[in-house]
Amino acid sequence: MPDTIWLPDLARFEGPKYLALTHALRDAVRSGDLAKGDRLPPVRDLAWRLGMTPGTVARAYQIVTQEGILEAAVGRGTFVAATRPKFGAQQALLPEPPAPSRTEARSDGGPVDLRSPQLPDVGQNAAIGAIFARFAAEAEFDYLGYPGLKRDGTLRAAYADWLADRDLGAVTGDDIVLTQGGQNGLGLALQCCLKGPRPQVMLEELAYPGFRHAARLNRAEVVPVALDAAGLSPVALDEVCRRTDARIVCVTTEAQNPTTVRMPVHRRAEIVAVARRHDLQIIEDDCYSVGQASAPSLRSLAPERTWHVNSISKSLAAGLRFGGIVCPGGQGEYARLAAQHSYFGLARPIADLMLALFTSGEAARLRDAAQAVLERRLELTLNALGTRDIAWQKGLAFLWLRLPIGWRASTFMREAESAGVLVRSADEYALVDSHAPNAIRIAIDGRSPEPDFIRALDTMARLLRTPPGDLPV
Repeated sequence: MPDTIWLPDLARFEGPKYLALTHALRDAVRSGDLAKGDRLPPVRDLAWRLGMTPGTVARAYQIVTQEGILEAAVGRGTFVAATRPKFGAQQALLPEPPAPSRTEARSDGGPVDLRSPQLPDVGQNAAIGAIFARFAAEAEFDYLGYPGLKRDGTLRAAYADWLADRDLGAVTGDDIVLTQGGQNGLGLALQCCLKGPRPQVMLEELAYPGFRHAARLNRAEVVPVALDAAGLSPVALDEVCRRTDARIVCVTTEAQNPTTVRMPVHRRAEIVAVARRHDLQIIEDDCYSVGQASAPSLRSLAPERTWHVNSISKSLAAGLRFGGIVCPGGQGEYARLAAQHSYFGLARPIADLMLALFTSGEAARLRDAAQAVLERRLELTLNALGTRDIAWQKGLAFLWLRLPIGWRASTFMREAESAGVLVRSADEYALVDSHAPNAIRIAIDGRSPEPDFIRALDTMARLLRTPPGDLPV
């Protein structure tokens, strides 16, 4: 059978070349320019005619094949298999938007949990169910074999596109290792970096507890580094490097957890200068960022030594346990080999699901819808507590409240819990021998009904107005 003469006009489509080609393939099948059974040009021929690399064409063919539009026959070529995609970028995964009531769980009269951010259900469960239903109906999957080092290449490329709103420097799918969420990413990055019988890891003196848990599981001693108003102190970092053997530093730049500080660009450059002076490996935690970041990441400023950890847990769905590490240049394959030895890579159903969410555009739509709910809850929080000493960022799902005179964090937590509100004390973020400020972290809960959330805010506002000496006996 001769090849179909087909040369698309990619100028009509925006985005990377491979995505433009996938859009062109879908349009050609829908319009009838490519009919069922037509054999497509070989990858190298089409690449030469379009002026792109064979890898770019192969990537587009692979995506559209996974959608069921094309099929590849060994030794025969690639053919049009269907006249519409099973789940494509131009086809909605859901028959209609979810009802507004899906954004909230029903009230059960229990406490409102503001310890960790909770995403609203804006259709994630329905979209996930629709994709798995399509998989089951088509029965075109085979999950009997182990995930392989090369099998997830298309998903890694799609995840690189998902992260394109951040300044990470030059990044391709080859620089990425996929992980089972951000915590797994932190642990894997440490496994790739730690050396010697008694390794040490430097952490911010107030830090996400998962950092120290990951360090200890990897038999590493934790060394605190002081913070100031701009984030991790480069002077303190330099001093710790001079008096210890620690050569790994874990740091948050976009949203310091728990203080919400966004590190200014000049401070990022200072941290990089210290890292290069002492030959440090940097693990950059960016799991809380949502939306476009205008400042360059440490991965952008120091691509030769930065392991940038990200996940979808705070933006799309925590239960999927999906994330990744943007590795230092040239270290992607090494990290993927470490992942293979550690957990054999992602479960293949999750990998297929995430590829469908990314390439269909559903992931971005659901992220934006969830963010709109969280922004509304953030506005409610600021209206209730904004006159207090509170730090926050637009788009960030937690706030940092410095308590007024008369309150201690532990006492406030107990009183709030008694009144049906759960929050976290600064003590939970302080390293051993580090000073814990008199403050609490308040997370945004997008799951509880809005009246319950408002009630929790009113409860905290009342407590702040009535410190222990004025509380009724």
